[in-house]
Amino acid sequence: MTQRLQKISRRSFLEGLNLAVGGLALGLFSADALAAEPAARKGGKKSGSPAIADGTPGLTPNAFVHVAPDGRVSIVCHRSEMGQGIRSSLPVLIADELGADMAHVRILQADGDKVYGDQNTDGSSSVRGIYDDMRRAGATARTMLVAVAAKRWKVKPEDCEARNHAVFHRDGKRSLGFGELANEAAKLPVPDPKSVKLRPRTELKNVGGPLPLLDAPAYVNGSAVFGADVTLPGMLVAMIARPPVVGGRVVKFDATKALAVPGVKRVVELPAPQKPYIYQQWGGVAVLAENTWAAMKGRAALDITWEHGENASYDSKQYREALAASVRAPGTVARNVGDVDKALAGAARVVEAEYYIPHLPHSAMEPLVALARVDGDTCEVWAPTQNPQDAQEVAGGILKIPPEKVKVHVTFLGGAFGRKSKADFIAEAVWLAREAGAPVRVQWAREDDMRHDYYHSVSMQRLSAGLDADGKVVAWRHRTAFPPIASTFSPASRPSPRDLKQGVTDLALAVPNVRAETCEAPAHVRIGWLRSVYNIFHAFSVNSFMDELAHARGVDSRDLRLELLGPPRVVTLAELGVRELDNYGQSFEQHPIDTGRMRRVVERVTALSRWDSRKQDGRALGLAAHKSFLSYAAVVASVVKDAAGRLRVDEAWVVVDAGTVINPDRVRSQMEGAVIFGMSIALHGEISMKDGAVEQSNFRDFKLVRIHEAPRKIHVEIVESDGPPGGIGEPGVPPVAPAIANAVFALTGTRVRELPLSRTLPVV
Repeated sequence: MTQRLQKISRRSFLEGLNLAVGGLALGLFSADALAAEPAARKGGKKSGSPAIADGTPGLTPNAFVHVAPDGRVSIVCHRSEMGQGIRSSLPVLIADELGADMAHVRILQADGDKVYGDQNTDGSSSVRGIYDDMRRAGATARTMLVAVAAKRWKVKPEDCEARNHAVFHRDGKRSLGFGELANEAAKLPVPDPKSVKLRPRTELKNVGGPLPLLDAPAYVNGSAVFGADVTLPGMLVAMIARPPVVGGRVVKFDATKALAVPGVKRVVELPAPQKPYIYQQWGGVAVLAENTWAAMKGRAALDITWEHGENASYDSKQYREALAASVRAPGTVARNVGDVDKALAGAARVVEAEYYIPHLPHSAMEPLVALARVDGDTCEVWAPTQNPQDAQEVAGGILKIPPEKVKVHVTFLGGAFGRKSKADFIAEAVWLAREAGAPVRVQWAREDDMRHDYYHSVSMQRLSAGLDADGKVVAWRHRTAFPPIASTFSPASRPSPRDLKQGVTDLALAVPNVRAETCEAPAHVRIGWLRSVYNIFHAFSVNSFMDELAHARGVDSRDLRLELLGPPRVVTLAELGVRELDNYGQSFEQHPIDTGRMRRVVERVTALSRWDSRKQDGRALGLAAHKSFLSYAAVVASVVKDAAGRLRVDEAWVVVDAGTVINPDRVRSQMEGAVIFGMSIALHGEISMKDGAVEQSNFRDFKLVRIHEAPRKIHVEIVESDGPPGGIGEPGVPPVAPAIANAVFALTGTRVRELPLSRTLPVV
């Protein structure tokens, strides 16, 4: 018997499986939405929604909702789906407020357009920042449908109720389906969204309950459209050799061997970017070919001579010493309460420690990719972008056309963590498409992604505490040095007081003398936000230092933490010692700094993990807690040694208070993912620089947590609350690394003051 081997793509294999998993979601959600294809549109001016074509019959009171005469409701998701389940959450909120039956709802993915307001899927803001606005979008449509039904029945609107995809009269004898009312409702004036009445929380029947992951079938069967899945006739694929050092440029190159590769069509030098770098193309030399393989082979054959520029001497070891020297000297005061210098000088004991975290990459599973087509004074882009409106601005700037002339279609994102909110990869595609006179897809390889990132900032923290004769903490000083994100946009060389709101200036402390200082730290690479941003290293230093203080006093780490936190209260700016504080863009009236909520997650996570019995049980546990993005999270990690004496994280407990939760399953998955993400930072995460260039290249020399390293159990508890929603995507990450570090100390007696652990300790 002769066997014939046939090469098939991953996608073809998955499509061939024809798994029945689709049935899990189709009972509640329409299958029309599963591919997340950009919604068809013809301008959208008449309908009020770019996602709904002009002239479509039915009711479109705003950019987010359309009710068709056949009863089908279309809801637009204007944020990007990158695995967090936003397409399975925001539309449900709108539908519940409208009174729609999810079996008759389809979800459309929005293109970039200002009509949707802010589309940046970043900062854990997709629910907390627009929760009421999304409810008003549904309530506006509901109000108009109810008004028509009331008029037909000659009754008061307040005697009518919208539910189960229809409007019902209170007598229980009359009802009209949404489709029957849609065309007539479309003739009414649209009410001011702020004037419409929102439902009581108890009437939002799906919010807070079990919800299916809308796009799961598409992920499994291969029909989900990611950036590299989009093709156009005549498209060329580009691979770019970028300067290995930020600020470097091409001196000369020989394209002869590259052009000899079958399938290679052109070799083009890109302009070198100028400071500030922002989201410009990176420069270098692009190879344009008929397919990705030819472009890769052509790029490998290029002979380029580089001038590395002013950052050629950047060296991680030397820079670490410079940061250490920076935090050992006074900095610029960002927070001040009492007289720290006097309190430290008069303390019975002073405890000090320095903490270091290196640069970190984003390492999303899907490398960057963008496809652009330029036609005269218009441009069209397909990309896995977190910020399509910013991509419009960047593309428009390159082509010198208004942003409105640029259409940005948002595909699924195969992970992002903040990297895909930067439009540099889109800038490259747009520039090359114009130069080539053909559609161009710029494809990044994993090595490109690793070596040309907007890295999470390297940091050094120095904390000092003064203890009185009874061991009570009477002084707390926190100095921090890290090249700030602002350095990518301007010549900033030290963090600003605004940057310290992430775990330093917003840290509630029942200590009479507190000061925070920022110290000098010039940037030598592009710095960007990574999931949780500055909270990562601030939470690591603060939580580790609290554990050190507890050990110095000989008391329980949880008890000292609660003592430093103080009694349940709302913390004022005066108590923090700051004049102003950016509260993640939200008001302090709605989202105060509440020590009661922090105490609750600490007490609950230690109860779940049986903290008080850890010594009797022979377990080494570490505790950490942190407030970020308006949510409170606490983590306990269990660390053990395997048979070879290597450290491994055995179990983890997470308790999160994020206020009102739309989709608990997505929250649990985000917390579980945060544990794995935080473990990667704690155990392996490091980008190091030598002679200005990144030393790591791929997952063989930059490790992420693999399945055999994952904890045997991750327990997640969500605090029930009817308060305003907080963030979810990021708050679970910051406490993970310090919880692990504190558990390592409990197990081994070795204090962890630098990450990753693999630099100094044996880990799985």
